[in-house]
Parts: sequence; structure tokens; C-alpha cells
Amino acid sequence: MRQLIARGFQFLHPRDARGELAAVVGVRAHHTVIDVVRLHDADNAVATRMPADESNVLFPSRFSWRSRGSATAVLEELLELPDDRMT
Repeated sequence: MRQLIARGFQFLHPRDARGELAAVVGVRAHHTVIDVVRLHDADNAVATRMPADESNVLFPSRFSWRSRGSATAVLEELLELPDDRMT
């Protein structure tokens, strides 16, 4: 998480109707893309890279890269992406 913050990710902590944490969501817009990561729990994470003009960043209709799986695996893949372009 520290590496993502160092790269410019900003994090939100959406809550459900009961006020419980639903996920941790990180977003970073850079160059011509937006990277989004949603961490639901240790075994349920998804990260996506999409064009900067995508209108729905949580459920994009277009993306160039996506990974689902454990938080550790998804975060490692996200950190390995080239920083300056669509993949």
C-alpha cells in the first residue's frame, strides 16, 4: 500500500448501509490512463487500468488491463505495470 501511495494513489473507504467498511478503493490518474484497485478482503481484490476518458471508473466499459484474485497477487501485478502507457 505504501508503494501505491508513493506513486500517487488516493484511497477511499466506502461503507455499506450499516456503516461497515465495504472495501478500500485506490485511484490514480496519470498520463492517459486511470488505475483503480478495489480491496474487499485478503482473497478478493480487483485492479483495472483504463483510458483516462472512461466515464465509470468502478465498472469501466473499456480497459487495457485487469487482474482479480488475492490482494497480494493483484497489488504485485499492479505495481509491475509500466507507468507511462496503456498496456
